[in-house]
Amino acid sequence: MLTKTSFQGKLTKTEDLFIPFIVAGDPSPELTIQFALRLQEEGADVLELGVPYSDPLADGPTIQRAAQRALKSGMSLRKAIELVPKLREHGLEIPVVIFTYYNPVLQIGHEEFFQLLGENGVEGLLIPDLPFEESEEIRNRSEEKGIEFISLVAPNSDQRIKQIAEHAKGFLYCVSSLGVTGERKEMSAEALAFIEKVRQYSQVPVAVGFGISTNDHVQLVRNHADGVIIGSKIIRLIEAEIENIEKGRMDEALKHFTKEIRALVQ
Repeated sequence: MLTKTSFQGKLTKTEDLFIPFIVAGDPSPELTIQFALRLQEEGADVLELGVPYSDPLADGPTIQRAAQRALKSGMSLRKAIELVPKLREHGLEIPVVIFTYYNPVLQIGHEEFFQLLGENGVEGLLIPDLPFEESEEIRNRSEEKGIEFISLVAPNSDQRIKQIAEHAKGFLYCVSSLGVTGERKEMSAEALAFIEKVRQYSQVPVAVGFGISTNDHVQLVRNHADGVIIGSKIIRLIEAEIENIEKGRMDEALKHFTKEIRALVQ
């Protein structure tokens, strides 16, 4: 039975999903809350809350800069997880997926990590540098805690698509291209064919990320997948408002951010 506190209990639909990614603590924990609430107001269905890491292998320069700003603000894996109930207190209702590299998890230890996730009401977990073949323990612990472990499938996963898709929970993160995250001008025909192939095997919504930065991209992905994941573009929009924030023009910053998000996803 689904509960209102579960991932699926909070997810109100399974198609046309808008899944934004932001970095916890960028540019500050308090502002992370404000930007997350604006994203929810503009139709976000799930929030990917990134944990800043000093050696982000899959991240392009935009997310790396965000991670550095967040680390300077004192953010850590523990503090990012503890930010979730604060988001709830301010009115965030959509599922929250903690997006973290594996090394910080190892530093805390599996037992304490999952205790933190459970105590703070985290609904989902995504670890981009943990290969599917090495994820069984994490997947089992996630299931025990009622947390959806989000799987990734990439173009170089061709021989493993079916296996990964069959174990997918929450939604399946379909990486549209190889390489690091970042904005791209267009999506190739090969990428679209790959997305269609993934959908054949997936029992959960397929959401596409990596390189989605324009409304045209969003509309194209909507025609081929169940959801769109946007990270670097959103972080660029946050970055563009830092000067306004530093000058005390927070209302202006949030208003402009909201306008840009609306133009991106509507």
